[in-house]
Amino acid sequence: MKKGNALALLPIAVFLVLYLGLGIVFEYVLKVPMGFYNISIVVTFLAALLVACLQNKNLSFDEKLEIMGKGVGDKNIITMLLIFLEAGIFVGVVGRGSAESVAYFMLSTIPAEFSVAVLFVVSCFVSVAMGTSVGTITLIVPIAVAVSSASGFSLPLCIGSVMGGAMFGDNLSFISDTTIAACNGQGCKMKDKFRENFKIALPAAIATLVLILALSLSSDISGRIEHEYNLVQIIPYVLVLVGGIVGINVFVVLLVGIVSGAAIMLFTGTAATDLFASMGSGAAGMFETSMVAILVSAICALIREHGGFDALLYACRKIFKGKKSGQLGMGMLVGVMDVATANNTVAIVMANPIAAEMAKNYDVTPRKTASILDTFSCIFQGILPYGAQMLVAITAAAELGKTVSAFDIIPFLFYPLLLLVSSLVFIFLIPDKKQSK
Repeated sequence: MKKGNALALLPIAVFLVLYLGLGIVFEYVLKVPMGFYNISIVVTFLAALLVACLQNKNLSFDEKLEIMGKGVGDKNIITMLLIFLEAGIFVGVVGRGSAESVAYFMLSTIPAEFSVAVLFVVSCFVSVAMGTSVGTITLIVPIAVAVSSASGFSLPLCIGSVMGGAMFGDNLSFISDTTIAACNGQGCKMKDKFRENFKIALPAAIATLVLILALSLSSDISGRIEHEYNLVQIIPYVLVLVGGIVGINVFVVLLVGIVSGAAIMLFTGTAATDLFASMGSGAAGMFETSMVAILVSAICALIREHGGFDALLYACRKIFKGKKSGQLGMGMLVGVMDVATANNTVAIVMANPIAAEMAKNYDVTPRKTASILDTFSCIFQGILPYGAQMLVAITAAAELGKTVSAFDIIPFLFYPLLLLVSSLVFIFLIPDKKQSK
């Protein structure tokens, strides 16, 4: 096992110090209003990339550019970028009016105090069907923004509930990249991994729903919110939600939403030039999120080449011993990878080889290993302030005129934290049953 090069992880430390450190100083020490928004995540990642490029003098700059190019050209990164752009166009086309119509329609048919719980449940179903947390957040957060404005519930609570539901499906869906990566890497069937995962995820989801209902019912909000809404404007969201639940590909779902939204806009009198301008502004709104995905993939490619990930793997192998400790080690391994990459699929792919070795040493079945890798990657990814899910949620809210920071949302990310508790209970307190590998 290679010891690797721990100094290769320096770019991640630089990013964390600049982004989180300066943000905390501005917000809480210097008391700068909206201090975290004065720290550009793109600039801080560029600084981290510069540090990565300055390392390993054995490689020329041209060779490092080639390595970064291969990292950025990964299928998962390209897919993510295309989802970002298509999602931005969708938001630009349907705009604030469609989201508000969906919210007001929903709030007029159910008691207002249950609206946040409905957001969580709908997000769970859509994410399981679509297999993408990013796609789910893109579709549901605009509705969550409108629900918050209409009902009076806090925006961070509404967005946090949507993100929790999105990570539920990311962890369980048969068509999720994380499921595919974990099962292929450990050589187990998806249905076996699903069974292993479901008994951990379901208690966390139920506990989350109970917690959301407790918070909702303890509020002063009651009755139904009466407000005018245009049922025609709801059509794009109904189509994409139904498409998501049925399990249609996220690209097709978003395309259907864009086409239907554009047709409605033109039918209701919007000029074609204004429509294309809205599409352009929606796509442009995803610039920062797309740049983060590109920069992170480039940085991770260099860190991998310089031996940083080998150092992480070596440390995990030395620290965790024993079957239960080994299972926790697998979880922490993929968690550290996720913190470093901000991409849970990439984290699983990186952790797969050493996790497979640990599974053999500790006599852990492939299905359980795959479940641990997927679950812990979703736990960490679900709370990362610079993860794609968080960035998409913040961007989607900003597109609708609402400003919210990652640190406003994190306290309301109940599901990932309860999923961690459930995972630890199943690792340390519930005896393993004899299972075929």
